[in-house]
Amino acid sequence: MAASLSCFSAGSAASRPSGLSRCVLLLLVPQLLLLNAGYKGDNIKPACGKPWWSENLDVTRHWPWEVSLRMENEHVCGGALIDLTWVVTAAHCIQGTKEYSVVLGTSKLKPTDSMKALLIPVKDIIMHPKYWGRTFILSDIALLQLETPVVISKYVQPICLPEPNYNLKVGTQCWVTGWGQVKQRFSANFTMTPELQEAEVFIMDNKRCDRIYRKKSLIPRFVPLVLEDMICATNYGENLCYGDSGGPLACEVEGRWILAGVLSWEKACTKVHNPGVYTRVTKYSKWIKKQISKGVLSGPYTSVWLLLLFWLLPHMGP
Repeated sequence: MAASLSCFSAGSAASRPSGLSRCVLLLLVPQLLLLNAGYKGDNIKPACGKPWWSENLDVTRHWPWEVSLRMENEHVCGGALIDLTWVVTAAHCIQGTKEYSVVLGTSKLKPTDSMKALLIPVKDIIMHPKYWGRTFILSDIALLQLETPVVISKYVQPICLPEPNYNLKVGTQCWVTGWGQVKQRFSANFTMTPELQEAEVFIMDNKRCDRIYRKKSLIPRFVPLVLEDMICATNYGENLCYGDSGGPLACEVEGRWILAGVLSWEKACTKVHNPGVYTRVTKYSKWIKKQISKGVLSGPYTSVWLLLLFWLLPHMGP
C-alpha cells in the first residue's frame, strides 16, 4: 500500500505544532504562486462599466475609467482603465522608451486633491504587433500595464470590454471624454482644458465617414481611409473639437458602459464638421484579453509574501 502524505513528522507530540504551521505554509505557497502567475478568481474581479451616476455628481464619477497618460509628468494622451492593472490607449501616443505614468480619479489635468487622484507608473507597454503609424494609421491600439493595481472607488472604476461579435448600430448614442477643447473654434493656440470635458456623439456609418474624409484627401478613390477596424462618431450638429488621442468612446449597452473605441485620428475642428475616427475595440477584444491573461499580476505584495514564506520554511523545525 502506498505511503500516506502528512505534514507531520513521526516524532513526539511536541513537534506537531511546528508541523501544523509548516503544513499551512506549504498549502499557502501554491496559492500565492497561482496569484503571482496571473490567476484571478471571479470573486475578486472588479465590476466594470457601472459608474456612480447622478446629474449632480462631479464629472469624474460619471467617467471613472478616464485616464491621463503622462510622459515625464506631462499629459500626452487619454486612456481607459479596463482592469486593476491595465489601461487601453492609442499606439501612436507612445513615443520611444520614455518614462510613462497615468493619473486616475480626478477631472483636473493638474490635480490638487491627492486624496482622490492616483498617480501610478507604467510598468510595461504592449503595442499591437500590426500597428503602423506612418502614411496611414493601422491597428492603433496599445496596452499599458501599471506598476501597482488601482484602488477601486467611486472615482476609479474600469470600463467593460465589448464582446468581439458585438456590433454597435449606426445612430447609437455614446460619449467621448478628454481634456481637449469642446464646442470651441479650433485655433493655432490650441491648449488643453484644465477640467475633463464630455460630449455626446452618435455612431456614424463607416462608408459615410470615409466619404467625408475622402473629399479632403488626394488618396485614390479605391483606397479606403476608414477601415473595418475603425469606428466613427459625430454629433451631427455644431462644431465639436474632440478630446485627447487615446481617449475612450464609451457607449451604454444593457445597463453597462463599454469601451467602443479609442480615439485614433481626426481633422481639426472647422466650419465643416469632421467625425472622430476611433480604433474599433471589438476587433481587438480577443487580443486584449490574451495579453492580460499572459501578464496580469496581483501586485508586488505577492512576491514579498513568497520570499517570506520560503525564508520561514527552513526555520519551522521537523
